[in-house]
Amino acid sequence: MLILMELKSPRADIEKVKEKIIANECTPHEIPGSRKLAIGITGPSGKLTIEDFLGMNSVDEVLRVSKPYKLVGREMKPDDTIIDFGDTSIGGDVLTVIAGPCSVESRDQIFDIAGSLKELGIKFLRAGAYKPRTSPYSFQGLKEKGIEYLADVKKEFGMKIVTEVKDAQTLPLISKVADIVQVGARNMQNFSLLEEVGKIENPVLLKRGLAAKMDDLLMSAEYILSQGNYNVILCERGIRTFETHTRNTLDLNIVPAVKKHSHLPIIVDPSHGVGIWDKVTPMAMAAVACGANGLMIEVHPHPAEALSDGFQSLTVNNFKILLGKIEKLASVVNKKMDYAALQVTH
Repeated sequence: MLILMELKSPRADIEKVKEKIIANECTPHEIPGSRKLAIGITGPSGKLTIEDFLGMNSVDEVLRVSKPYKLVGREMKPDDTIIDFGDTSIGGDVLTVIAGPCSVESRDQIFDIAGSLKELGIKFLRAGAYKPRTSPYSFQGLKEKGIEYLADVKKEFGMKIVTEVKDAQTLPLISKVADIVQVGARNMQNFSLLEEVGKIENPVLLKRGLAAKMDDLLMSAEYILSQGNYNVILCERGIRTFETHTRNTLDLNIVPAVKKHSHLPIIVDPSHGVGIWDKVTPMAMAAVACGANGLMIEVHPHPAEALSDGFQSLTVNNFKILLGKIEKLASVVNKKMDYAALQVTH
């Protein structure tokens, strides 16, 4: 159920609506929009009727929400969600580029690549300290030491950190450093973890699972929003199909589909989507062309020496070439890149 009120409704009227919702053992979610203030209701709302709210002060309209995902849907919030980071944002007309290596491998390695990306105007550094890998014998990340190095990079370069959370136990440590907490594809339906990241203030980057449909992805996002964290970024990173000539099949169809059904921003990770470095640039351009709000690109100072995912990582020089191409394409789809990046790619 969705209750629509005037944007300038008195706080007392808003609180009375929320009190009635809580009294009926449901949870209110206050969602300001550009034209109306919406209050979404989650929980056992079947016993609530539209008439229960229509007579209340400042209430304009009451609607039933038909989709199974209530809070992430356009019915609940018609306006696009834009996540503010102070000097930049994700969503709306901004094309965000997140870049960095798959893993933090050493202090020298992460400082080397962070410095190079900073010079290119990149504001979001991605790198994993905890690495959930298919094989238990593969490099699992530097863990606490990796988080320490990321904290040092953040202090030195002023970059925003995007790093993956593997489990609820390490979430408190990671959330102290990460500006965006990433939930990886393998954890997309780890509902206990989703509930925990829903309780933190950090924005969450939710990657699509290896065999997840769009509705599966949106329902996983619903878990996070239902706990009060409305700053969720969706990420298409390829799904597993019968095709084997690339690592995964990058499903760009989901970008316009998500934009139709959800207000949440969606970015694309072509590095994991194809798994082959020379395919990353064309698929990154395709992602921009189909309306993605951003890109996540793996960049490594020496891909051949990478401890994980080196074959899909771009060198700094190849990444710089990619930036120049997507800058030109961004204006075609009415997106703008950060000013710093524009200066170095001409």
